Amino acid sequence: MSAAPLSDSDKHSTALLSYPGFVKRSLVVMTEGSYAFLTWMTVLTAIALVGLNAWANQVATGMAVTGMSDQVSWGLYIANFTFCVGLAAGGVMMVIPAYLYKDKEMHQVVIIGETVAIAAIVMCLMFVMADLGRPDRFWHLMPGLGKFNWPISMLTWDVLVLNGYLLLNLHVVGYLLYTRYLGKTPNPLWYIPFVFISIFWAISIHTVTAFLYCGLGGRPFWNTALLAPRFLASAFVSGPAFIIIVMRVLRLIYHYDAPAGPARTLIQIMRVAMVANLVMSVSELFTVFYTGGTHGATGQYMYFGLHGHDGLVIWTWSSLLLNLTGTVLLFLPAALQRGTVRIVACLLCIAGIWIEKGMGLIIPGFIPSTLHQLVEYSPSTTEWKISLGVLAFGLMVLTLLLKVIAKVFLGKMTVADQS
Repeated sequence: MSAAPLSDSDKHSTALLSYPGFVKRSLVVMTEGSYAFLTWMTVLTAIALVGLNAWANQVATGMAVTGMSDQVSWGLYIANFTFCVGLAAGGVMMVIPAYLYKDKEMHQVVIIGETVAIAAIVMCLMFVMADLGRPDRFWHLMPGLGKFNWPISMLTWDVLVLNGYLLLNLHVVGYLLYTRYLGKTPNPLWYIPFVFISIFWAISIHTVTAFLYCGLGGRPFWNTALLAPRFLASAFVSGPAFIIIVMRVLRLIYHYDAPAGPARTLIQIMRVAMVANLVMSVSELFTVFYTGGTHGATGQYMYFGLHGHDGLVIWTWSSLLLNLTGTVLLFLPAALQRGTVRIVACLLCIAGIWIEKGMGLIIPGFIPSTLHQLVEYSPSTTEWKISLGVLAFGLMVLTLLLKVIAKVFLGKMTVADQS
């Protein structure tokens, strides 16, 4: 005698009961793997622990162990924070073609962009924690607990949009993974609205971050209306570039033969965004050097040095060279094909934008100071250790999430694996 079909409520109950099995299998998948995977995770763990030790030393000793000072109060931590915000925002470049323009091929890999965004936001929050100096100050950023000062403070807006974006991506990725694990078709009502919200939210996280800088009236280098558009343009280069590299790694390790269309779409987006970023950079350079005045002192210091101080010159020209070379490679026909040219172009663009939004943006905003002092900044060993530790932890989070995704979407983890 055949069993009666399950009602909708019974199916929902079954799904809830199988959730512990999904978590259990996910933990197993995260820990199992080849020697290459275990070696990779061991190296990342070692780097993360070195960073944790350096951070503990910073908390115990104070911010004196960093290269920051009263004149340059933001350094490598905020530079990396700014870059990671762009990396997270760039993940939306897979969502827009997939859902707004109904690109069916992009639907198959859009979860990768969402996963990159999760890891990037986690790193953002860790860099903020490192820059606070004392971890007990973090509670001031929590609504209802600390002195949040909302809506006057732009920092409070940044906290809201970053945490909101993290929750959106966690929900979308978690729901798609869980339904795929159960072998079901995702209910559009449970994730499509959140996907569309994430599109606007991704733009807001980098816009608000830009407003955080250009809203500081005492820092003329940041007081430009082009800062937010430049942030978005560079984010729509670094984010897709990193996603393309992740897709290549998945193809090499898991033989995940993703369709060629999504990567080509991302390359075309990167072409437009990189050109827009360079055009806006040239516009700002013209304003700085042609008009002259005291506001041009920062530009002079960055590109040619000022009064014997030239700590940022090598960084500035390196960023310009990397961005130009990466842009040229992006426009080669070979960039649309799977090969070395595409990967090299992505790596060059990521490196160039990392410098541009870090040592080429955050640090020059403080030099010269508001009192026209030339106090240079160089990251200390402690800052490098903590920054590398945070990046290593972020890569660990990304690796583990991608490992579960690869198992689920390649059909190697099903409901039957709960036992």
